[in-house]
Amino acid sequence: MAKLWAGRTSGATDALADDFNSSIRFDRRLCREDIAGSMAHAAMLGERGILTGEEADAIINGLQSILDDLDHGTLEIDPKAEDIHMFVEQVLTERLGDVGKKLHTARSRNDQVALDLRLHLRHETDALSEQLRALVAAVADTAEENRDAIMPGYTHLQRAQPILFSHHLLAYAMMLLRDLDRLADCRKRISVSPIGACALAGTTYDVDRRFEARLLGFDEIAQNSIDAVSDRDFCVELLGALSLVMMHLSRFSEEIILWTSWEFRFVTLSDAFTTGSSIMPQKKNSDMAELVRGKTGRVYGDLMATLTMLKGLPLAYDKDMQEDKEAVFDAVDTVKQCLEVFTPMLRSMAVHADNMKRAAQAGFINATDLADYLVRKGLPFRSAYNISGKLVSECIHSGCVLETLPLEVYREYSTLIEDDVYAAIDLRTCVETRISEGGTSPASVEKQLAWVRRRLGET
Repeated sequence: MAKLWAGRTSGATDALADDFNSSIRFDRRLCREDIAGSMAHAAMLGERGILTGEEADAIINGLQSILDDLDHGTLEIDPKAEDIHMFVEQVLTERLGDVGKKLHTARSRNDQVALDLRLHLRHETDALSEQLRALVAAVADTAEENRDAIMPGYTHLQRAQPILFSHHLLAYAMMLLRDLDRLADCRKRISVSPIGACALAGTTYDVDRRFEARLLGFDEIAQNSIDAVSDRDFCVELLGALSLVMMHLSRFSEEIILWTSWEFRFVTLSDAFTTGSSIMPQKKNSDMAELVRGKTGRVYGDLMATLTMLKGLPLAYDKDMQEDKEAVFDAVDTVKQCLEVFTPMLRSMAVHADNMKRAAQAGFINATDLADYLVRKGLPFRSAYNISGKLVSECIHSGCVLETLPLEVYREYSTLIEDDVYAAIDLRTCVETRISEGGTSPASVEKQLAWVRRRLGET
């Protein structure tokens, strides 16, 4: 394919250089955006009288025919093309002749590629947001279905205090809702049109950048033409938001992996989202969760690659910036794939409330409640804390738990302890009395669940 930029040079590059320079293998996914942007550009050129109405219509119709032929399979993207922009323009010129060559008036590949990328990432951000919403809904539904299940809450991966399983799950709903907020905020800066900035300095033609931006659904135009073509902050910001999504999915995956182990047995994943061992017939591996956890590093790498690529670039456009696409495309694809498998994996997960409760009972996680009981009886907290710790040691030595320790043993440590201690340290009581806003009491969890539902626009 002839080089449309030939002129100052012959356009004859070495085959190795052509392959090294080419981006068609990955920017071909921008085809629809490139054609949509070109249609809007042609419409603007016609509206401003830079092209005649007939010329603008011919270009728009020609671009539509290219899109139709690609959709119907009667036209294929040439893998030897330098990039998707050159491919579309070359085919248009072949079909329309000199009229097709007028499409690039008042435009550069610099602002064109920035436009295409913003259009594409805006669409992908919307798609990712919908997937996140579906996952938050799955978390909320799972929490609601298991609202009464009591489990040990952990710090340092040690059993700490009794909580509701629904309370634990809703912590992830809060994380994912923040992810949704970040994507929505990021989208605002994606939806800024660079077209009309041309190579870097704008154009001598009397263009209407806002007209073109409106046609493409942008919220605003870039205010500085140099910034318009050199800005990839929106890629970095999206990659940062996606890295946080993956960090949250990875933490969730890690817990699911722990919970499905024989040591925990809190949940069981559906066979549809697990694999077996080639040698150990008893194995049921949480491979989907492990892959999500593993792919987190891949998205982090995409973020670091983009930051590193940008860190030393002078203004305005440099060829280094071609490296933005593979990284951001890979991150988007990876997160979408992870969300696609995570939501049904969670929805089909079986919860074993009895095992959770047994683990909670065996971990002395009501020791804090015993201390609080003594405080209500009049002891200073530090004294109550000391007595509770000694009572735990007594239980360990005796092979029992606080709920079964005889009252006479309790009273050896404090005469303030009476029969009502057993009700005070019952796991259900421990959960129900944590009434502070945002806490683990059933009433508080109900409020949290309702808040999540409202955020999702549900009743």
